[in-house]
Amino acid sequence: MQIARVVGTVVSTQKHRKFEGAKLLLVQPLNLDDTPRGNTLLAVDGVGAGIHEKVLVVLEGRAAGEALGRKAAPVDAAIIGIIDTVDVRESL
Repeated sequence: MQIARVVGTVVSTQKHRKFEGAKLLLVQPLNLDDTPRGNTLLAVDGVGAGIHEKVLVVLEGRAAGEALGRKAAPVDAAIIGIIDTVDVRESL
């Protein structure tokens, strides 16, 4: 899983039948200090996330599809949670 921020939406009127009714969002992976890390990803939203929200993203194709209840769907990334807070404590 990765922490990311929703940065945009994608509208697709023609898509694979497994994605009918699915919301597609652009997410930017983040470091723990909220700075961008890597490239923006296209993810299928499974939790009703919105723009600027911090989310949990799973990046394994099979796990992403199953998390969405869309087995055998061609999914690379899925939003599976909306993050309320992140608490990072330094180890002693």
